[in-house]
Amino acid sequence: MAWRTGLLKEILVMSLDTVRSNKMRSGLTVLGVVIGITSIVGMTSIIRGFDESLRDIFRQLGPKTMFIAKFSAVSFAAGREFRDLIRRPNISPRDAELIAQLPSVETVAVQYGGGVSVVRERISYGNNRTKMMVVVGASAEFARVNSIPITMGRMITEPETRHRRRVTMLGYAPAQALFPQTDPIGKHVRIGNNVFEVVGTFDKRPAPPGLVGVDEFVVIPHTTYEKAYGLDSFRIFGIVHRDVMIAVVPREDVSRDEAMADVEEVLRVRHNLRLDQENDFDIVTQDAIMKVWDQFSRAIILALIVISSIALMVGGIGVMAIMTISVTERTREIGVRKALGARRREILWQFLLEAVFLTSVGGILGILIGSSIGLGINVLSGFPVSLPWWSFLIGLGFSATVGIFFGIVPAMKAARLDPIEALRYE
Repeated sequence: MAWRTGLLKEILVMSLDTVRSNKMRSGLTVLGVVIGITSIVGMTSIIRGFDESLRDIFRQLGPKTMFIAKFSAVSFAAGREFRDLIRRPNISPRDAELIAQLPSVETVAVQYGGGVSVVRERISYGNNRTKMMVVVGASAEFARVNSIPITMGRMITEPETRHRRRVTMLGYAPAQALFPQTDPIGKHVRIGNNVFEVVGTFDKRPAPPGLVGVDEFVVIPHTTYEKAYGLDSFRIFGIVHRDVMIAVVPREDVSRDEAMADVEEVLRVRHNLRLDQENDFDIVTQDAIMKVWDQFSRAIILALIVISSIALMVGGIGVMAIMTISVTERTREIGVRKALGARRREILWQFLLEAVFLTSVGGILGILIGSSIGLGINVLSGFPVSLPWWSFLIGLGFSATVGIFFGIVPAMKAARLDPIEALRYE
């Protein structure tokens, strides 16, 4: 056992000496491995950071909150065609009224706009004017179901919604643009051609990092929205489309599945669906959103691995080529070692470990560079990153595997050299 340890140590020392004596060649050899591992670690840190941030936002919606829409990302993830989805019946405020009557439901909120048929208007106050902002029609529970903090004033009330009052709540972006140093409550702003009284302002909206424009919106009563913009003015493929979404929060003593079953029954009856017909609407929950995102993130990581594997393959081919040249250059050295009693497996291990050592050095460099890129992005932009330990193991494992896979052929070539022919080589 001791002689094996000593032999392994000797082989590692010889490999290190070879790398040191050929720094330029060794650097070029591992360049592809460094690039591949850098992309794996760097992009994994960014994707994982984005993933964790997005999951935190989904969790803020609450595990029991349900969103009802004509169609959603859940339908697209299931492979549905847009032409088929757009032909579904529109969700209406009447649906929300019937759902609100269910004993299992505590809160129901209606929201218009923000989807396919988004409405954008400029908001102005005095001489100040914003760029185009999204106009959202909503009910009094909008802030609660969307987990958006209110910084000043209050939310639109139910009487204001019922009487179609011209009141508005400003998102963080228009509030900062129009009233940077002034209390906006009670002021009158112009949204498009209509004048609205400001009753409240929102704080920054929970959003994935790097996603801009999420705070560029204003909220008005959905009844006022319907009066100002109508619901039948948007046609897609000749079909009238209405962007109406209903948010439902069950009572505390009722499970989400029970409430979902009640909501589904009401909507199926409303849409005259038979027992053998599938739903022509989507009920989206936190779990459903998570599943869609999991599919998307897995596809991104798989694509990343495939792209990085190309760089690793190029690096591996470089390792094979350089190691083959090294075997040729050191043919006489191999002959001397064999003449002094070195066995085939010792020669094989020498060159194989040299290849693994080279690619492992490339893997370590790739991990360091990739981690530095992720941390640099976090420091400069505030974009969250995550550096899980398993990404480092994957990087080292990939690099070592490349060394073994592409180093085995040159190592076997060196081990099979005839000592007499090797000694004659010039």
